[in-house]
Amino acid sequence: MSTPDTTEPNDSVRDASLSHLPDHIRRAIEITPAAGTRERIIDITTLGRRTGRPRRIEIFFYRAAGTTYLCSGAGGAATDWHANLLANPNFTFHLKNGIRADLRARATPVTAPAERQAVLAEIVADLNQPHDPGTIRPTRLEDWADSRLMRINFRHRP
Repeated sequence: MSTPDTTEPNDSVRDASLSHLPDHIRRAIEITPAAGTRERIIDITTLGRRTGRPRRIEIFFYRAAGTTYLCSGAGGAATDWHANLLANPNFTFHLKNGIRADLRARATPVTAPAERQAVLAEIVADLNQPHDPGTIRPTRLEDWADSRLMRINFRHRP
């Protein structure tokens, strides 16, 4: 059973822009194509869909079209993090390299074909930048077509 979204309508715009976050945290999330792979690695803490207990999982995050996403990458195989977030979309986004921060967040699956295509194209183009040669091999958009993709909104602390 999922938790209802209590985000106010005007919060979604602010969440997507990250303007409500402190500048140093916002800059750590608004990474550029010049960022290496290490800066993209975070942990998420979500509830296990079977156990209901908190589970910490390491994953990459991406920025595309001014929004933050979690993506399974090429191949599209089923992932625990995706299943856990479908069951329990509220989670904690842990920045852990450089700036450290624990941010309340909510995941929403991206299922609209046009949005998926646009976001995945931007992620693949970013990964193919020559910013960190040797760490990521050139990748093709068609290899990412079945990727699990979640849009992230950062929530406000009470």
